[in-house]
Amino acid sequence: MITKIRQAKDKLIAKILLRHPALFTAWEKKSETLAFNDVPWVNLEKPVAESKLALVTTGGVHLKKQEPFDMVDPNGDAGFREIPFDTPINELKITHNYYDHRNADKDINIIFPLERVQHLQGNREIGELSQYHFSFMGHILGDQLDVLRNHSIPLLIKRLKEEQVDIVVLSPA
Repeated sequence: MITKIRQAKDKLIAKILLRHPALFTAWEKKSETLAFNDVPWVNLEKPVAESKLALVTTGGVHLKKQEPFDMVDPNGDAGFREIPFDTPINELKITHNYYDHRNADKDINIIFPLERVQHLQGNREIGELSQYHFSFMGHILGDQLDVLRNHSIPLLIKRLKEEQVDIVVLSPA
């Protein structure tokens, strides 16, 4: 019962902040965020049609059979979920209270364009897809920022290197 009340409260706050940008700006100024002074930009070394691509979203997407993202901790869930490249769309779910995902629930490609990149691969517009794509929850605060910075991001980078990914498409929610 408490979880459902918490979810309803979180969704209401997200709607209010979305409709009132000044409130969102005030909230954002008080929130701690991760900031990076150096952007690890790397030029593409081969044509896109020969490159391996992975998706990374902050939309809270996960397999229905995976553990959902933690919506009870007010600081969020800094972990990520691995999603196999050949996952049927109907096996995916969104667990995230901090944005309105009604449209994405109807077509998950809005925030996690898995079918779109599968189509690009089928048309040979990209070389191949990584065996795994990755999903985070985009609402991370407090102690979870340290977990994200010191554990989850290094682990994600390691997984992307293991997969020999050339291109990462980031899709925020």
